[in-house]
Amino acid sequence: MVTFLSGGTGTPKLLRGADGVFPPAETTVVCNTGDDVELAGHLVCPDVDTVLFLGGDELDLDTWWGIADDSTVTDDELHALADAAGLDGGPRYLPDEQQTTGRRIARWRRFSGVAEFMLIGDRDRAVHLTRTGLLDEGESLTAVTRTLADAFDVSWEILPMSDDPVASIVHTPEGPMHFQEFWVGHEGEPTVEDVEFRGEPDATDPVLTALSEPVVVGPSNPVTSIGPMLAVEGIEDALRETPVVAVSPFVEDEVFSGPAAKLMEAVGYDPSTAGVADAYDFADAFVLDTEDGTDLDRPVVRTDTELGTESDARRVAEAVDDAMEAVS
Repeated sequence: MVTFLSGGTGTPKLLRGADGVFPPAETTVVCNTGDDVELAGHLVCPDVDTVLFLGGDELDLDTWWGIADDSTVTDDELHALADAAGLDGGPRYLPDEQQTTGRRIARWRRFSGVAEFMLIGDRDRAVHLTRTGLLDEGESLTAVTRTLADAFDVSWEILPMSDDPVASIVHTPEGPMHFQEFWVGHEGEPTVEDVEFRGEPDATDPVLTALSEPVVVGPSNPVTSIGPMLAVEGIEDALRETPVVAVSPFVEDEVFSGPAAKLMEAVGYDPSTAGVADAYDFADAFVLDTEDGTDLDRPVVRTDTELGTESDARRVAEAVDDAMEAVS
């Protein structure tokens, strides 16, 4: 049995080729929910859905977001209506008093659906509507995620990191922004002063059970993909009690993709593999790129950590397995 911590696209790209190394029926994926937003009244769980669609062989592998070949009729019409009405299509927060009323799971992350700032395909939207409907019927996010995983015939067990709301807030000179506003709405351009994980979440029993098994932290963003999980009560303590192998998203001080370097520097970590090791002081071993000469105080397995293809992912998964054997 093994458990992956997943956020963004780094860990999903590793999972894409991991089946031959880590049998899906023995694999659990715990997903970040700090990036979730309520958009136009329905809850969007980007990191959960990337794993859900990947496991169901539906993911758009060009964007690593949404369902492949999805239509966008509703999204197109929303933008056409906004243009005709002269409405601004930027990220539009609902009023402050509405951020903490209504659905508890959507606190601090509610956006209007006027000219949606996130591209939501039509089939993708059906997932969000079903999720929100089941939540409104009283189901937990964990239970709803299992229902959707069954619908997509996913072999992994997929768990949200908590059933409680967590909002990843990026503090900028222009004011605080939800991560999706920062990354999607403003393309990651604003200067980052700090990152806050808003909420008081607890780990669920299924997550704590999963974390009693050996854990793989994929090459996801340490701040906004893995950081929200570490803010969940019980998760970091659990990681200190089980073997953990982490894959660096850096090659020394060069990040593979995304805003990880910018975010790490803002929260006080060196934007490098060494900084990742500092952030993951609970990790027992690391997988680094062959070109990464960083000297760590823990076991290291080196390989080409490029994850462009399924065979690349299989190679990195084999390196993870070798590192796990060294610390288990």
